[in-house]
Amino acid sequence: MRKVPFLFAMLLLLSFSCKKTSETTTTTTTSGTATVPAVYQKIYGATSVTSDGTYITIKTTGAPDHKSPYYAVGNALYENFTGTTFGGVSFSKNPNAISTLNYTFKIPVNPQVASNHAATPLGAIGVALNGVPFYNQYAGPNTPLTNEIMSFDQYWGHPAPGGRYHYHVEPLYLTTVKASKSALMGFLLDGFPVYGPE
Repeated sequence: MRKVPFLFAMLLLLSFSCKKTSETTTTTTTSGTATVPAVYQKIYGATSVTSDGTYITIKTTGAPDHKSPYYAVGNALYENFTGTTFGGVSFSKNPNAISTLNYTFKIPVNPQVASNHAATPLGAIGVALNGVPFYNQYAGPNTPLTNEIMSFDQYWGHPAPGGRYHYHVEPLYLTTVKASKSALMGFLLDGFPVYGPE
């Protein structure tokens, strides 16, 4: 009979000592003039992440950390690609090449849902964890991606003129190699996070 209280005490002790730590840890990094929340440290492709208390400022080169046929042949990340891309479409390389650029993304620390919803602009609308910009779902003003998806590389990104590599759709490298289909992928410029498709 004395074993029951002992077992109960051990189970109680184990339940407190084995608690899983939540992803929303309180680990922070001080950079700039304010504390940067830990979740922004997951942007491993950033050259710097700072905060002024109102905005998180993320600087990146925009160059992907994965292989692509859009890198120069001598680049260590160059890989020829002749397969199918997004939607099972046969790949057809566009004439652009990846450039290393200087991006600055300003993201509000406390995002708010807009009272008036508006269409996203062309160009960068957010940043992926690897520092690559997210673009919206259009090839141009109200122009679907139908004629562009064939130029998406094996990780579903491609460069625009000027070497601006970006993702219009799921960043396949992040959802299949670096993380999972349900993981954090990055942040939009309005401050809201982007997660994988599942």
